[in-house]
Order: sequence, then structure tokens, then C-alpha cells
Amino acid sequence: MSDKDWWRGAVIYQIYPRSYMDSNNDGIGDLNGITQKIDYIAALGVDAIWISPFFKSPMKDYGYDVADYRTVDPSFGTNEDFVKLLDEAHARNIKIVIDIVPSHTSDQHEWFQASRQNRTNDKTDWYVWADPKPDGSAPNNWQSFFGGPSWSYETRRGQYYLHNFLPEQPDLNLWNPAVQDALLEEMRFWLELGVDGFRLDAIMCMFHGQDLRDNPAADNPEPARFNIDFPTPHSMQDHVNDHIIQPGVEFSERIRALLNEYDNRMAVAEVGGGDGINLAIRYTEDDKKLQTAYHFGLLSHEPLTPAFIRSNIEEFENAGSQSWPSWAFTNHDVVRATTRWGGEGQETEPQYAKFLMALLGSLRGSTFIYQGEELGLPEAHIAFEQIQDPWGKFLYPLWQGRDGCRTPMVWDDMKPHAGFSNGDSTWLPIDPRHPALAASLQDADKASTLNFTRDFLAWRKTRPALIKGDIEFIDCDNADVLCFKRTHENERLFCAFNFTENEVTVTPAIAVSESALLSDTNMVGKNNGGAITLPPFGCYFANAR
Repeated sequence: MSDKDWWRGAVIYQIYPRSYMDSNNDGIGDLNGITQKIDYIAALGVDAIWISPFFKSPMKDYGYDVADYRTVDPSFGTNEDFVKLLDEAHARNIKIVIDIVPSHTSDQHEWFQASRQNRTNDKTDWYVWADPKPDGSAPNNWQSFFGGPSWSYETRRGQYYLHNFLPEQPDLNLWNPAVQDALLEEMRFWLELGVDGFRLDAIMCMFHGQDLRDNPAADNPEPARFNIDFPTPHSMQDHVNDHIIQPGVEFSERIRALLNEYDNRMAVAEVGGGDGINLAIRYTEDDKKLQTAYHFGLLSHEPLTPAFIRSNIEEFENAGSQSWPSWAFTNHDVVRATTRWGGEGQETEPQYAKFLMALLGSLRGSTFIYQGEELGLPEAHIAFEQIQDPWGKFLYPLWQGRDGCRTPMVWDDMKPHAGFSNGDSTWLPIDPRHPALAASLQDADKASTLNFTRDFLAWRKTRPALIKGDIEFIDCDNADVLCFKRTHENERLFCAFNFTENEVTVTPAIAVSESALLSDTNMVGKNNGGAITLPPFGCYFANAR
């Protein structure tokens, strides 16, 4: 694998900096806290770190409302602290990918502060402005993700401005070439500092339909994401007029051209929507576009079954594209996978967390692991008065929002706030179930989820087929078992996963060696003359004949 393709099949560890490690005792994680834990991260065996936004922000959406793309927010430290983290990571051969928000800014950004003043300033068309209807109402029916119309009125201009998220997150007008140029220069600033890549937030929201036509109703409105049982106003619309894809694809080519000016840099796009796989491919389908993209296909609340995994992977593979996929089970926006799929019966069971880690790391594509996934953390419970997430405040009591996956990491069960902070309090509470899963305890337990993750990722590095090989699903005689083959050059690796809490025996439609290649006795099955016995939530890796 050449250096420029380091991201292909890489394991990328996502850090939500506000909740990783607090170095100055204010109850908020920071960049120096990440630096303090860099050896822990290196010991995991990951190839890169993706850090969620740490730029200057009023924190209405906790960093995804950027007030200054070039300055570290004081709550996270300084630009010098970031450079130190970058240097320490690079010294350990760990890449750093940072989160860029290209579709919108904070309403406190100097660009918007200028744009909102009048219709004649030099930033007048840097955001999306529209006149009211004759009756004074909003220009159309577009709905925001976080509840309510996507339009807010600005008296100084006598116009509405567009915001796909909070009113404090006005949408940039990327139809304006000057705005594109400005965003590219913000990215260049960080490339010059030495970052290895970008994660591009909500890339499908970058462009709007300039004719401002109403969105039609969705033909079959689905429940909103996560665990809400019915549609929200946003999910009841077909977003064909407020989310225009093709110009975003074209802008992605400009981002790729910028990356190509530097050695070994990459970008991964986040795409949402019901057609996520095809959208991911559109943004990445040739060498002029972005290197990879991930979507919410495996971040959903659909039951975890072999058929669910296979259908997502095969849909991507059968599209006939050269695109390289990225997969995640958990991130800062969704209910943690152990809870989402494991429920009360499995959400704190190490065997289940190990199963998810092995499965994710065996799929064809780049692997994104979210902080705490290596500990098997379940979703935290958040009381209403403790909710910080604006989406959670909107949807409560149906859903507590995204705070449940954003609570502080647990480092040491014997220290205050489980070793996350020595401050009086933390910005979000620590779930009382989490300290029992602290890194200090798991580090000392050879059978822990943490040590399994370390061992599995170290073993994965020795298997080119898992890193960059093709994938072919293999039929077997049990619908609760997923079997597939990963192939790269002369290596053919058979993989099997038991999705149940019962021991099962299967006979795959392929001959495999009887020697298992992974030795964890609690996880790995046995081959008896072609019949493979898998323990509950177990797996089996062997050479395919």
C-alpha cells in the first residue's frame, strides 16, 4: 500500500474532544487531554484519529457551529496545543483527520455578522437569503433537522436566511464561487499545519435549489433516525429541492484538487438520507472526487442480522463503482451499537462488544471506531435537566438526543469522574454503569473488550485481505450466521460470525482449513471436518481452500 493510499482499509478512531480527557479540570475535554492519552491510542493499533470540531464556537451545537475555522476554541486549548498533538501523533505513525463543516457556520462568524447587516455589504450573498412571501411567511416549506422551519427572519435585511440545522447555524451560499474559495483557504490553513485529512460534515447539505421550490411530501415517510417511532417534519419531506447533490459533487472535485497539492492527504465525506450508499458513491466514484465517504447504512436502528449486513455491503459492491467504502457502527450522533442492537440483554456484555468489533473490522472498507467502543460502553442515560443536545431538547421525552453517546470516557474507576476530570463537575454526567468498564480495569484483564480490540487490530494488520481485499459472501445453512471470503492476491480468508446468543454449527459452501487464525478461546469457533461450531456471538477466521 502506497503512502497516498494509507486510508484504504485503515482503522480510524473518532474522538469527541469535549468528552475524551480533561487536562485543566474545567469538566470539558481538550486537545492536551488527547495528547495525554496518545500512547493509549497508539496501543489500540489504529492508523488515524478523527477529531470532531474543536474550532472557536459559541457551542450551540457543540462545535458544529463554527465561528472561526482557523482558531482553536479556548475550551479546547490553543493552536499551539493542536500542533503539539499533531507532532505527538505523527511521532507514533498516527494520522490526524479533522472535522470541517462546509455547509454552514455559526451566526457569530464574522462572515455572517457582515452579511446580516444589509443587502449591500461585501458578504451580502455569502449566505442564503430570500424575501418573505407576500403574506410575510417563510419562502417555502423546507424543514430543519432540529425542528421547525429552515428559515429565520432578519429584520436588518427584511429577509429570511436558510438554516438546515439550528437558527444559529446559517447556511453558506456555496453557489457563490467566492464562498467556495474561502472554504478551500480555510482547509489549506490546516493542510499547511500538517493535518492528514478532513472529515466533511453533512456534505449533502452544501447546496440548495436556487428556485426555492417547496419540497414534496415523502412517498413513504419513515420514522426519523435513531429510536423515534414516527416521522418528524424533516423526515416527512423528500429533500429534492433543499439538498441538491450534483453541485456538491463538483465542489468535492475542487476539494480533491486541493488535497492533491499535498502528499498523502485524504477526505472522507459524511452523507445522510435514505439513498446514502448511492450518494456516497457519487462523491467518491473516481480519482477526481473524494477518497471515501460513509453514510448511515450501518448506523441505523434496523435489527442487526446477517441479512442486514449483507444487503448493505452488497448494495455498495453491486453498484459497479470504483468507490472505496467506509463503515461505522457507532459515532457521536447515534445510540451506541451495544445498546442499539444488544438491548438490555447484551449491552454491557463483553462478548457482544467483541463480536461487534471483529465484525466491523472484517468488512471491506475503512473502519471507523468511536471512542469507548473499544471498552464496550453502552448508551448512557441522561435525565432531562442534564440534556445539552438541542436535538434532544426538541425531541424529549421520545428521545434524549445525542448526549447518551457523548458522555465522558472512563479511564480509572478509582478516580473522581472515572479519571476523566479532576474538576468539580463534568459537562455531561458519567453513567453509573460505565466506571465498571473503565480502561484501567480492562487493561489488567486479558479477557476484556479493550485487550481483545488491541489483539484483533494487531492481528488484522497482518492480514492484507482484511485491509484491502475483495469480499464475497458465502452461503451457509443457518440464517443467523454470516459467512464471507476476503481475497487479496494469494490470500483467501474465510470469515464467519454467529449473530445469536446460542452456540451454533454451520457448514459453509466452501472448504476452509481446520486451523483457526484467531486464538481467543471465548470468541473463536472450531472446525470439525467442515462443520464449524461457533460460540455465542462468536467468530471464525481460517484460510479458504
